[in-house]
Amino acid sequence: MRRSRHHTQKKENHGRITDAVSIRERPAAAQDRAVPGHWEGDLLCGSRNSQIATLVERHTRYVMLVKLDGKDSETVISALIENARNLPQELYKSLTWDRGKEMAEHKRFTVATDIKVYFCDPHRPWQRGSNENTNGLLRQYFPKGTDLAEHSQATLNEVARQLNSRPRKTLNYETPAERFSQSVASTG
Repeated sequence: MRRSRHHTQKKENHGRITDAVSIRERPAAAQDRAVPGHWEGDLLCGSRNSQIATLVERHTRYVMLVKLDGKDSETVISALIENARNLPQELYKSLTWDRGKEMAEHKRFTVATDIKVYFCDPHRPWQRGSNENTNGLLRQYFPKGTDLAEHSQATLNEVARQLNSRPRKTLNYETPAERFSQSVASTG
């Protein structure tokens, strides 16, 4: 039997995240949103293979957007490491992500930042509900089919500022920015 010249053998761990820590092992404080510092993340994808990383803090619903130059694991992890250095350690304790290949180097992220990474169960995006909801809100700013590479980090910061300034019913009509500021003040 002849194989196509493009056929390659798939390795046993092809497309899998190795040493992934399940969301089921995430601390109870992250699960019940009792304390700040536990984040959910994902990629928002656009046209021409463009994407941005979206991060949402579970307790305050505070949003951060990270410009990406690619979606390979090395690029994504390096951008997430750089972004994590902007926050006090007390406000960035864990990150929950889906099982996208962009997180294959999750151990490098944890070593560089001391932030634990947890992974959702396969095909269970609702396990990162705050992030999924935020990605829906972001489509108001970045409709499907938009080339996300055209937006600067300054533009992404402005969009995040606008989202963080919207009162939320789930926060008793406070804004994520107000709640996040309270969290920053309590760690100082």
